Amino acid sequence: MNRYVRKLAIPTTLVVGLGAGLTLAEAAQSPLPDLVAQSGPLASAPTEPVVRGAPSADALSGAFRAASSAALPAVVFIQVESAARQVNAQIPPEMRGTPFEDFFRGPQRSGPTQSSGSGFIVSADGYVITNNHVVAGASRVKVVMNDRRELEAQVVGRDANTDIAVLKVDAKNLPVVRLGDSDALETGDWVLALGYPLSLGQTTTAGIVSAKGRSLGIMGRNTGATSPLEHFIQTDAAINPGNSGGPLVDLQGRVVGVNSAIASPTGYYSGYGFAVPIDLAKRVADDLIRYGVVHRPMLGVEIRDAAPADAEVFGLRAPEGAVISSEPKAGARDAGLRLGDVIVSVDGGTVRNTGDLMEQVMRKQPGDEVVLEVIRYGKRQRATVKLAAFDSPRAERTGAAAPAASGDATDRLGFAAAPVTPGIAQQLRLPAAEGVVVTGVDPSGPSASQLMPGFRIERFNGREIRTIDELRSAMEGVRPGAVVSLVGRRPDGTQTIVNFRARS
Repeated sequence: MNRYVRKLAIPTTLVVGLGAGLTLAEAAQSPLPDLVAQSGPLASAPTEPVVRGAPSADALSGAFRAASSAALPAVVFIQVESAARQVNAQIPPEMRGTPFEDFFRGPQRSGPTQSSGSGFIVSADGYVITNNHVVAGASRVKVVMNDRRELEAQVVGRDANTDIAVLKVDAKNLPVVRLGDSDALETGDWVLALGYPLSLGQTTTAGIVSAKGRSLGIMGRNTGATSPLEHFIQTDAAINPGNSGGPLVDLQGRVVGVNSAIASPTGYYSGYGFAVPIDLAKRVADDLIRYGVVHRPMLGVEIRDAAPADAEVFGLRAPEGAVISSEPKAGARDAGLRLGDVIVSVDGGTVRNTGDLMEQVMRKQPGDEVVLEVIRYGKRQRATVKLAAFDSPRAERTGAAAPAASGDATDRLGFAAAPVTPGIAQQLRLPAAEGVVVTGVDPSGPSASQLMPGFRIERFNGREIRTIDELRSAMEGVRPGAVVSLVGRRPDGTQTIVNFRARS
């Protein structure tokens, strides 16, 4: 099914609608105000009993009206412009070998591209949540409010691993959404998808939660994700290009998810849409607002979903849980976890698969302790694990990840890099904390098809690279439109050479 899954932010020469939504951390721990307190509770829709106690059509319509009218004032349209860049021209077959062939040789400059999406306001002073893929590679972002005001927006931070981003507009006393509880959602619950699909303007569609905890395998290396976390809410509320980033709300008008992708053979609605749970999104957004990056906790284990054979070998009642598939490290090792242990619970929350485990751990902060329940060959045991930290490079305020050189050089080459720290060395299984590693790749940049986060740079245009200063010097010496040649190693240790042309 993966080949039919589409993210909903589609660059185009015309403005195309998108959608986005996200939530913030617990109000007591968040830099944002208590959003629930800012908006009074919605009046309950009437529930006139009809056949067998089912709500009447009027009562259900009333609930839909109340929910959408409560959230729509804070749902915004996002217009994104990406800078012009160099593209290699293709010589038409009929022109090859003719005097006109030279007209098609060499790089040509493409014009700026425009795309669009949705978002929602989460603080009265102008924080907006949307999808990472809506604003990735943006050189300019504009937010169009419900009252048609157009405001320039700054990208506060992006997280490719969860597809969440936060914008900031300079305004006061804005309407805000109320944040709900995605954990409380059940399969069969009614939800509404809000946003700006297909350039139609503000739109509401209704459906039910058809599944929870879906993993689709869509957040690969081209998105800049290094440790993708997919734990989507699946819904049959109609979601189309333009909804991406918009809020998924319950019948109280509270945001329970951020619309992110659809499963479709055509690229348009075919029955299934997917949203990032709000409880995960608000944890990510809070870090982006506080620090500009996500402080990602780490258990110290490699995991895989339990299979039927695992249930027999490890004494499980059902093929559920996350199997520790290699020797534990860091806090997991210190807590006594072993290869072959099956994690079935985190702080009392059930773990049915790896997505459940990753999503529950992601809600914590590095340094927190979690209580795990594991099955060790049929015996249930408990272990208290102190979470370590992944190294997270600071994101650039207007799009790509943290720059290793001047803004101009980073933009021309389309990637960012950082020194190899002990944490990165451990994550990439390097023998020492030495050298320079790619930390982010602009999805619309000239190196996007060949580079990935975790690529260790060994040589740049023939120069040996040992420090970030050496890389910075080499990058700044690249002329616009010049060819760049990198020699380095992929995260799996394979040495390779990458050649591309810098933007003009």
